[in-house]
Amino acid sequence: MQQAELKMDSLEQAVQQRTRELLLANTRLETQIKDRKLLESQLIQSEKLASIGQLAAGVAHEINNPIGFIFSNFSTLESYLDKLFEILSAYENAEQDMEQGLPIDQVKELRERLELKYLKEDIPVLMRESKDGVLRVSKIIQDLKDFSRVNDTQTWELADIHQGIESTLNIIASEIKYTADIVKEYGVIPEVECLPSQINQVVMNIVLNAVHASGTAKRGQITIRTRSDDGQVWIEIEDKGSGIPDDILPRIFDPFFTTKPAGKGTGLGLSLSYGIVQKHNGHIDVQTKIGTGTMFRVTLPVKHTD
Repeated sequence: MQQAELKMDSLEQAVQQRTRELLLANTRLETQIKDRKLLESQLIQSEKLASIGQLAAGVAHEINNPIGFIFSNFSTLESYLDKLFEILSAYENAEQDMEQGLPIDQVKELRERLELKYLKEDIPVLMRESKDGVLRVSKIIQDLKDFSRVNDTQTWELADIHQGIESTLNIIASEIKYTADIVKEYGVIPEVECLPSQINQVVMNIVLNAVHASGTAKRGQITIRTRSDDGQVWIEIEDKGSGIPDDILPRIFDPFFTTKPAGKGTGLGLSLSYGIVQKHNGHIDVQTKIGTGTMFRVTLPVKHTD
């Protein structure tokens, strides 16, 4: 009986010891998961900042272009206003002359010399151009803010995927416009519950890869399609570039793997995109053929589930 009790005590101690070990292991695992999520978040933000850094010159060009013609327009408008004020002053003086019955030939000569008719036609055009330029700058800045915002709270929200694609394309417009044409084949899709800025980053990474695959020998074409089916939305990004060789294809989602020259890429773009899509309970599929091109399909559930 005493031996049985000793065995029972020994068994209870063993169970307690094992329980403590399991609790400790569970605590360590939870810490590792938190650390991994933090590292993933930091990597995503680091890649986003690196991407924005690479695109900064292009974005600056896109902003400087409208600012340049706005500045030019205002310089022209200043000279136009000087002429208009000169004419107005002449008309004010002419009123007094006309009251005294004097001729107004000088006013007519001034109107012709300063091309009043042309000024009346050109000033509204300059104003419209300037307004359009300001709106372009505003749109680029807003898209950049939407793209680069830090989602610290990890708030899942319903998002318009098409709007996200358009904002992303606007941000990387300078990278695309000299290399490829964008063809949009958007379907009718519902809003998707997601982390919008991260989905934008996935789109940017894949589109930029398509741009680089298009090369410079001839102008490329990148087709972006969207469709919805059976509670899912998918985005296809297809290029007509060089394709991905068989020996490289299995490695394209590996962290830090890149075929770009040193300093031209972090090797994290597709790896982090893969992780982002997985976090959304989606998946990325790739179809490629050497000399024909590559198609990435990103599939996302419409509703997020933990």
